Amino acid sequence: MTKERLIPLIVAAALFMENMDSTVIATSLPAIAADIGTSPLTLKLAITSYLLSLAVFIPASGWTADRFGARAVFSVAIAVFMVGSIGCALSGSVTDFVIARILQGMGGAMMTPVGRLVLLRSIDKKGLVNAMAWMTMPALVGPVIGPPLGGFITTYFSWHWIFLINIPIGLLGIFLAQRYIDPIRAEDPERFDLWGLLLAGIGLAGIAFGASVAGLGLLPWPVVVALIAIGTVSMTLYVIHARRTASPVLDFSLLRLATLRAAIIGGFLFRLGIGALPFLLPLLMQVGFGLSPFRSGLVTFGSAVGAMGMKALAARVIRTFGFRNVLTINALVSTVFLAACALFTVTTPLLLILILLVVGGFFRSLEFTAINTVAYAEVEPPQMSRATTLVSVNQQLAISAGVAVGAACVESTMLIHGMTQLSADDFAPAFIVVSLLSATSAWFFWQMPNDAGHEISGQVISIASRKGVEKAAAKAASEGTEDARDQKLG
Repeated sequence: MTKERLIPLIVAAALFMENMDSTVIATSLPAIAADIGTSPLTLKLAITSYLLSLAVFIPASGWTADRFGARAVFSVAIAVFMVGSIGCALSGSVTDFVIARILQGMGGAMMTPVGRLVLLRSIDKKGLVNAMAWMTMPALVGPVIGPPLGGFITTYFSWHWIFLINIPIGLLGIFLAQRYIDPIRAEDPERFDLWGLLLAGIGLAGIAFGASVAGLGLLPWPVVVALIAIGTVSMTLYVIHARRTASPVLDFSLLRLATLRAAIIGGFLFRLGIGALPFLLPLLMQVGFGLSPFRSGLVTFGSAVGAMGMKALAARVIRTFGFRNVLTINALVSTVFLAACALFTVTTPLLLILILLVVGGFFRSLEFTAINTVAYAEVEPPQMSRATTLVSVNQQLAISAGVAVGAACVESTMLIHGMTQLSADDFAPAFIVVSLLSATSAWFFWQMPNDAGHEISGQVISIASRKGVEKAAAKAASEGTEDARDQKLG
């Protein structure tokens, strides 16, 4: 098997474990909450704490891989994730569960971005779209089998066992990594920005955690406000610090690249809306419609089935229409299917719900593949480590924000209705709000040059860029610039 297929499949082993774990928890959340004596909305801390842990520790992933070797870091990260999984299975309270999820997040913070870094450094950019598809296709098996498997185990056995299925998968991932991944490390690693990591970590933790607990009554409002204020001040100090250091853990100067800037800003908005779906939909199915976790899982796995169907066509679609057109139009199409969830009622046929989820997952998968690939179109090899770190932090923060926004909308609707118990009517406004937020991403994707990422997609470009149209008199110079870019990025 060629490295264009073997390396993505190895990285996919870690993504499979992480993605299946997330979907299993989302499906089993009501049962876990009932068993440990809390509400499903309160237990969203288990989801946000995991995503928050990812965001805080991801900045160290790039430097760690450069310093100690990608293979070693990748293997240790999987082991830490496995230990966190065992901790989740043994948890008997919200506090224990959240701590175990934070430990899982520490492992996930290393294994996913480091795996992506290995892929980017090993695969030529012209083969990157196909490599990304190969990497994500096996990983999507996790969300496919996660909901029904989690629902089956929760319904007929105990939710504690859903975390133990990570152990054999993790052992397989470590074996493959040790055997096939080279110990890639930088010849001259940059000095680690410890001060920057502390500032960024405090900033991300304060803002994200403060926002996630707001309105839950878990902490006094002065404490919540203090958390958000401290996080904001810390992030402000980090931005000032980053301008003065040669190797910041989060290099915002990379946002000068049009494709990376669109992937960061537009990708954040798109993921914010889509990130709320795995949290809201299982709650709607189980709490709102009264379905068992198993039946709920059989319905919600439709999104992943549609996603798998798109992976085989992603490269061809992007090559035909280009990144800019695909990302802009498909973002709007995807959010239409997300908004359609607001129309689901107890009387809506489950077959119709499944069809809409399958088709919606088809388009969302295309969007994610395009975002994850175009982000690195203009990134130089020495900057790749910083770029993967920035993209990974942004991705996890977006998903965490999506869960927080979705839950806040449900809670606000309950407050307006004067209700103390969740019902199906409380979910529709949440789906509308997150859909509108996702739709705004289309504007940022449209701001990319018309030829954005054509070296990766293989799209035939007749006009070099929109700037070339405006400066037709300098056509020859523009073509020279494109040739230089091809040599630089090839």
